[in-house]
Amino acid sequence: MTRKKKGSAGSTFESWLDEEGIREEVTAAAIKAVIAEQLANEMKDQGLTKSALAEKLQTSRAQVDRLLDPDNAGVTLETLLRAAKVMGRRLRLELV
Repeated sequence: MTRKKKGSAGSTFESWLDEEGIREEVTAAAIKAVIAEQLANEMKDQGLTKSALAEKLQTSRAQVDRLLDPDNAGVTLETLLRAAKVMGRRLRLELV
């Protein structure tokens, strides 16, 4: 009985995303989910409610809901920057 050498059973997840043409979309959704979680954690650490954050941002609670919704990738960079600033944080983006 011979043993097969362990190796890749197929293509990588990244190459599959490329083949499906959805890599950028999936990456954007993942980034938004991480940022939404970080913002929610910072709100919790500071004892901020959604209403209090909305007031600090001079916006509506509905906008804060969109900001914290991991599935809503339509939040603008400006909104993310403002949210980070009012919570005493910085938003860092980089090209890799």
